Amino acid sequence: MIAQRARASISVLTASLLLSMASLANAQTVEPDTPAPEAGTAEDVPVLPVPPTDGETGEAQEPQDPEPLPDSAATAPTTIQTSPSAKHGPVSVADLAESLLDAVVNVSTAQGVERPGRGIPPLEAPEGSPLQDFFDDLLRDRRGPGERRAQSLGSGFVIDPSGIVITNNHVIGDADTITVNFANGDQLDAELLGTDPKTDIAVLKVESEEPLPFVKFGDSESLRIGDWVMAIGNPFGLGGSVSVGIVSARGRNINAGPYDNFIQTDAAINRGNSGGPLFDMNGDVIGINTAIISPTGGSIGIGFSIPSKLAVNVVNQLREFGETRRGWLGIRLQALNDNIARGLGIEDAQGAVVMGVVDGGPSDNGSLKVGDVIVAFDGRPVEGSNDLPRMVAETPVGKTVTIKILRKESRSEPAREREVEVTLGRLEDGEKLLAEADGGDESATAEDTDAEGGIQTLGMTLADLDEELRAEFKLAADATGVVVTDVAANSGAAEKGVEAGMLITEVAQETVSSAAEVEEKIAKLKEEGRRNALLLLQAPNGDVRFVVVPIE
Repeated sequence: MIAQRARASISVLTASLLLSMASLANAQTVEPDTPAPEAGTAEDVPVLPVPPTDGETGEAQEPQDPEPLPDSAATAPTTIQTSPSAKHGPVSVADLAESLLDAVVNVSTAQGVERPGRGIPPLEAPEGSPLQDFFDDLLRDRRGPGERRAQSLGSGFVIDPSGIVITNNHVIGDADTITVNFANGDQLDAELLGTDPKTDIAVLKVESEEPLPFVKFGDSESLRIGDWVMAIGNPFGLGGSVSVGIVSARGRNINAGPYDNFIQTDAAINRGNSGGPLFDMNGDVIGINTAIISPTGGSIGIGFSIPSKLAVNVVNQLREFGETRRGWLGIRLQALNDNIARGLGIEDAQGAVVMGVVDGGPSDNGSLKVGDVIVAFDGRPVEGSNDLPRMVAETPVGKTVTIKILRKESRSEPAREREVEVTLGRLEDGEKLLAEADGGDESATAEDTDAEGGIQTLGMTLADLDEELRAEFKLAADATGVVVTDVAANSGAAEKGVEAGMLITEVAQETVSSAAEVEEKIAKLKEEGRRNALLLLQAPNGDVRFVVVPIE
């Protein structure tokens, strides 16, 4: 009986605790603007039913169906349920890592470095002395010209069982010998098939008697910020190391090259990880680990990987040709900001502004003009000037593409959308063409000029172009426009980078040929209530760009 009474007391105590907890929970979920219900009404806090006990045995009886909750409980805020894996990440990546480790390699290089002799005479010990061998070893490299070996270590991965290995260009550098070290202890000499400094990718080839374990590229475009990723590499020469993190950001530009589009991850990446793979949770390579930001030299959770979408195209070209063959439009670009967009009469600052057309290039057929805003390339939208070069480079040479542009025919008319077609050339050929064209040019170093007789506006002193000014500022024989002979310090024009020797060729997208004409057009803009003047400038070396100068 004592035991039965004790159990009954515990049941009553439990019921009281449940009642208190239910009351507290209900009080915490009441909306601030909802008055608390009065006691004894239908709005009372529902009491969770307590399982009844048998009076004789004190054992709990079968629970009854709970009474339906009142409407107020049905409309209470719901909590989003998440799976344990979403909260805590993968329970383990051991199986995945085990299946991938053998395809990840260490890449070691050696380079001969000339070191001049220092002319130190040999040290000689008495005949028969054991010190002579010590002296010979100590001074062997200091008796005359010699060579020492510089070594480096990095990472890589096999993408083809025949022995194709991917790594970073900066890992191999100017190496004389390249050795690929496998997880099982095998070491194979590697042949360099090709490199691409612009994307920092190198392709190696090793010869193996047996097919090698390999991994395949995945789709980096399907990555989402927050997805789990795994890095495997050779940090600090320690050998195969695995680290796990998430995709922190996409499309990062760290000014490492013209095609920056890095995946940012917080997976630990350190020195020696360069060239190693970044895997998704399917075991596909979605990035090549390349760079870190670190004030200490070690990982602080900010690492960058070349996305597989960019890498695959480069790797295929290096394997097939030993070099890259990128598409080329033959134009110069400038970023489209809000000020330039307003000056061009464009609502959205999205796209890339054509600032020049290369003579003899693919676009030198009238299809594209200075001032055109490219908003789509080959069916893909162009967000900014950094996107277009990458899109063009990824497109096959010789392909005819459709380009959507916004062109403003005159200042009084809004920019109109139109489409043009251009057949792409090869970037590498274009670079040679530009190098030949600029080979003999020297940077203009014009001295200060006498501003007397010039027209002054917007902090600039302007003069009509003549042979004397053409020679003084080393301007091309066919150059046209109005010469900027001086720029006032701390003026709006100076802040926008306008310098003496530049030519103003357009004001508000209208051609000008005299200083008086520039002054007249700026005065007209001021009368119209314009706060800025859109100028098209040409530098002495031929480069052109738009600037927006405040109207004082």
